[in-house]
Amino acid sequence: MNFLGWTARRIAMAAMLAVAPIWQAAAQDLASWNDGATRNAIIDFVTAVTTEGGPDYVAPTDRIATFDNDGTLWSEQPMYVQLAFVLDRIKTMAPDHPEWTDKEPYKSVLAGDLKGVAASGEKGVVELVAATHSGMTSDEFAKIAADWIATAKHPRTDKLYTQMVYQPMLELLDYLRANDFEIYIVSGGGIEFMRPWTDRVYGIPPENVVGSSIKLKFQMKDGVPTLFRQAEIDFIDDGPGKPVGIQSHIGRKPIAAFGNSDGDIQMIQWATSGPGRRFAAIVHHDDAEREVAYDRESSFGKLDKGLDLAPDEGWTLISIKDDWKQVFPQ
Repeated sequence: MNFLGWTARRIAMAAMLAVAPIWQAAAQDLASWNDGATRNAIIDFVTAVTTEGGPDYVAPTDRIATFDNDGTLWSEQPMYVQLAFVLDRIKTMAPDHPEWTDKEPYKSVLAGDLKGVAASGEKGVVELVAATHSGMTSDEFAKIAADWIATAKHPRTDKLYTQMVYQPMLELLDYLRANDFEIYIVSGGGIEFMRPWTDRVYGIPPENVVGSSIKLKFQMKDGVPTLFRQAEIDFIDDGPGKPVGIQSHIGRKPIAAFGNSDGDIQMIQWATSGPGRRFAAIVHHDDAEREVAYDRESSFGKLDKGLDLAPDEGWTLISIKDDWKQVFPQ
């Protein structure tokens, strides 16, 4: 389906649901990007791969672009949005689990002690995810996630998390769509946590979302076929897992990849390793005034190795401070 047909279908669906998709506010001309080397590099790449008869032309079926989510498309500070969801879920479920008041890491969550939660390490976080994301059907979890994201607000700005998306990246998604790119989210976040809202927020349908997952089991519930969520991690779509997720879910190598942290390095390496014209970019959070400045020492979205690799590998560093006229939608 061409871009116009695709857009008409999305608009019709939104009208039926009486929901105004956030991504439709994005301009196609990268209006929130400052003129300069970064904007020019994006436009030069897209022009090269879409110019029929040119040496770098890529057929629309192979114009695959992958985007990390947290820190690349929306804010990941002061914590990952899904972690905020987990913490809220623990508090909501606590009345049915009195044993949590004296058991870590639940005790720290209920006390609002984030340092205590962090001290539990990866094992503790996995336990929290298992407790809050399992024991229900996929449909039940999707509703819980959708209901939460509809009202949950960022702790610093008091805006909905879905308003903490990056306006320049919305425009970039729109610009790529207008040039017949197929766009995928490839995130360390939970695939079923993201799928209920990515279409409305980014214009990216659920089938184009690749993420971490827990194990599912088919079973009959009250005579109805269901997929039941198990308390066991199935796949982690981060770091070296991202190329695996891309191959498993998409089956085509991207020609463009966008990330913001060391967890995106392998995805970028994979996308840029093929023949022909390729493009990779890393969002560098260097604007303390309009957002948050962080990189090498951050607990969330750490960018250390990637910051060193980018110049040598020819990856574009997107400076929020210098390349973006505005950060969030107005």
